[in-house]
Amino acid sequence: MVAATLALAACPGPARYPRPAGTDDVPSVVARLERSRAEAASFRGASVMDYWLGSNRVKGSMLVMGSVGAKVRFNALSPAGESVMADLACDGRDFVLVDFQNNCMLTGPCSRDSIAQLLRISLTPDDFLHLALGKTPVLPQATGTVTWDASNGRYRVSLQAPGGSQDIVIDGRDGRWDVLSSELRDAASATVWKVENTDFSEVKDAQGKAHRVPEKSRLTQPSQKADLIVEWEQRELNVELSADKFVLAPPAGLPQCGAKPAAATATP
Repeated sequence: MVAATLALAACPGPARYPRPAGTDDVPSVVARLERSRAEAASFRGASVMDYWLGSNRVKGSMLVMGSVGAKVRFNALSPAGESVMADLACDGRDFVLVDFQNNCMLTGPCSRDSIAQLLRISLTPDDFLHLALGKTPVLPQATGTVTWDASNGRYRVSLQAPGGSQDIVIDGRDGRWDVLSSELRDAASATVWKVENTDFSEVKDAQGKAHRVPEKSRLTQPSQKADLIVEWEQRELNVELSADKFVLAPPAGLPQCGAKPAAATATP
């Protein structure tokens, strides 16, 4: 009787979550990730962000909007009130950052370094847009493996490409496609960035289509010694955002941030 009980205990039970059909290999998973990114072309939202602002750790409200084509806008609000501490705009070509705390500004081409000027996280504007909506950029020309974790209902995707590698974990339970984590590494296996998403919920876009998006995200970037924690309070997807919303005209006469003040002229 004891032997029979032990034998039954040793027998593996049926998988809790059967593997969904149609996503058995890397090309099919990558294609679905690409479709998921294409479904969201713009967003506008309010959040609470915990981030590095220069050498200071700040937690406060952040108003954000973005549109594909390297267009993003950030308004960092003061924790002590609703005044704007910093305003960053990328119009698809150039960026302008106005730092109201230090009464200075920065300008330059819109690139992966633009957002880093405010949040210390180096990302292209389009990559930030996708990550903010629970999507993930994918290594180009990637090969690798896809395994199904039946006990947790998750895809575990391991990708390799000439430029590096990437690991992605996707919640596939009950027809979901929630990117729980994505870690990109360079050719030397050093982490470029890692995102972790939790508390997914359903949001309908301006056309009434439902999207699953994370309520909380954490983005880390070891090379910048940076981490960004975001708790989303509100998001609107696929909204019309006119080009002027991404144009920022700084106040006249502001010095460049980080510039040394001019030396005082000696009085004869």
